[in-house]
Amino acid sequence: MLNPAQEKSPLKVLFVCSRNQWRSPTAEQIWRRHPALSVRSGGTSPNARRRVSEQDLHWADAIFVMEEKHKSRLLAEYGPVLEQKAIHVLDIPDEYKYMDPELVEELERSVSAILGLG
Repeated sequence: MLNPAQEKSPLKVLFVCSRNQWRSPTAEQIWRRHPALSVRSGGTSPNARRRVSEQDLHWADAIFVMEEKHKSRLLAEYGPVLEQKAIHVLDIPDEYKYMDPELVEELERSVSAILGLG
């Protein structure tokens, strides 16, 4: 049970894909204005637009990765940091562009279902 002070602070959510170019920035854009969330995005690839850092992982309450390979990469590189973290695999393939309507719909549906948001 959360105490009243914790209920008021937003849930910190990190979205991760490979290059932080299409999927995770779309998720960040969709969810950035939700009053119950604070969001960031990053990529696992060395050439990502914004690479996920250890600080991002410490910061996050919940981590959403687009594919199983992203979870594997995070665990391989930052295993000890992630021991107490929830990592949700969304199974969204790399076949969408930024803010693609189908991608937006899938992210809204899956993330809201996992986080219990209306």
